[in-house]
Amino acid sequence: MGVANAWRFSLISANLASLHQQNGCNGGTNKQYVLWRWRFYVSQRRKIPWSLICGLMLFALGLISLFTGHVASDLEWYSQRLVKPSLYSKLKDGIVRRHQPIDIWKSRYSKYYHGCSERRKKFPRARSERSSNGYLLIAASGGLNQQRTGITDAVVVARILNATLVVPELDHHSYWKDDSDFANIFDVDHFISSLAKDVTIVKRVPDKVMRSMEKPPYTMRVPRKSTPEYYLDQVLPILLRRRVVQLTKFDYRLANDLDEELQKMRCRVNYHALRFTKPIEELGQKLVMRMRSMAKRFIAVHLRFEPDMLAFSGCYYGGGDKERYELGEIRKRWATLPDLSPEGERKRGKCPLTPHEVGLMLRALGFANDTHLYVASGEIYGGEETLRPLRELFPNFYTKEMLANEELKPFLQFSSRLAAIDYIVCDESDVFVTNNNGNMAKILAGRRRYMGHKRTIRPNAKRLSALFMAKNQMDWDTFARKVKSCQRGFMGEPEEMKPGRGEFHEFPYSCICEKPVTDEEHTDRDHHLDKASAHLIAKLQSKDREKKGEKKFKKKGLVEEQITSVHIEGEELFPD
Repeated sequence: MGVANAWRFSLISANLASLHQQNGCNGGTNKQYVLWRWRFYVSQRRKIPWSLICGLMLFALGLISLFTGHVASDLEWYSQRLVKPSLYSKLKDGIVRRHQPIDIWKSRYSKYYHGCSERRKKFPRARSERSSNGYLLIAASGGLNQQRTGITDAVVVARILNATLVVPELDHHSYWKDDSDFANIFDVDHFISSLAKDVTIVKRVPDKVMRSMEKPPYTMRVPRKSTPEYYLDQVLPILLRRRVVQLTKFDYRLANDLDEELQKMRCRVNYHALRFTKPIEELGQKLVMRMRSMAKRFIAVHLRFEPDMLAFSGCYYGGGDKERYELGEIRKRWATLPDLSPEGERKRGKCPLTPHEVGLMLRALGFANDTHLYVASGEIYGGEETLRPLRELFPNFYTKEMLANEELKPFLQFSSRLAAIDYIVCDESDVFVTNNNGNMAKILAGRRRYMGHKRTIRPNAKRLSALFMAKNQMDWDTFARKVKSCQRGFMGEPEEMKPGRGEFHEFPYSCICEKPVTDEEHTDRDHHLDKASAHLIAKLQSKDREKKGEKKFKKKGLVEEQITSVHIEGEELFPD
């Protein structure tokens, strides 16, 4: 019985039951009445002409044909852009990307992304100095890049508090003993003017305000990673009462996860407002031009193999009692550091690679012996003896001291200004290689993502450390394949950046947008992926035939095989 007939029969049954209840014992009469109604319904139904039914069907088919005629040609376009891809297509796209040969100099997907930190029209303008809630003083802490994070967050905190920000003070008492002020490193006027719509910034608290204060500025230190609510609950009442508040040791004192508009403000500060002074900028760009005059493209390596870094890490590099004593004495400067196991730290991937290991990693990835290397670092622990293996692997080895002899003299007494010069060259390099997860590595990795996903290589130290310890047990080709496999996901590809991952300064996801893709670019990209997919599937099928004979693949089985084969294929598809 069809659904329509069953539904009609149920109505007749219901009517029969209701009539039976209403008329009690008049069963015969009711039956005759129901039979008459059924005959009448059937006779009426038969009167609907078949020509009308056929006409309605033809009309409906015409509408369908008209609709599909307009839409069918664009169906693929809509499905690619508006419909969520199926699980299989997602797996296929992700697996193919992971298996594609990686260009060690540039990501092929970087052109599809761009930095986007513009303030929205609805975002309210900054309060004027007179109508603000008071003056916020900031004492930054650490080296240049650690202080940079503090300055960036200070602007956002001033916005949260509706306060007037006084140009931050830099740290003169840290390990580096640099007495440079903000104006010696950054362009103050540009800093103030470029952020005028976001926060009111002044160079100092007005004398009139200072004279009117009954007490000196209130000084406090907020906990690390404090939320906006903490500042509103704990700092704002004091600011309103005292008019001037100073926050000390201000580094990483603001939560990582903020409202999108505040995150974009972080990017405006870090990537646009904080511009180096003219002397620093000019010398940095000169070094970049000198590197480019020798080679079309070059690598910048931030070795971070200075004594303070090694002491802080708690790692051991085979220097015997001399190394243990020297680094142990430096380590005493941080009273709160726990005792660490050097072997345990290396297994956890917390130890910086040696210069030799960095060189071996780069050669294994495919960088040739004639590649030009710019090495950004301070005093390398062990000096020239430590650097010799890296120089042998890459003879075209340069530092700022080698590229700018006399021109560097005005900066030699100031570690932060020297670090700023290294920062510029590393930022402008074709490939930037970090050697630890320190402040400069994070800041530059984030900036290079924002500026177009320029290639940034982070050593996968946890896996590489075990590989380096076993390197004498394998030939070079095997070692190189394993290095390439280890580095999948650590090459600065756009897909590596996921919302909420790591520090925002390193992964500024709120400030990176996907560019609109033209139909031609979409076709090219899809064709490239389909071609790579076909090549991959053919390889997988060939391997499967060797193992299982001539059995056919089902789609589900193929996807599962692709997933399990990621590590095998990943070792082969880097360029040699």
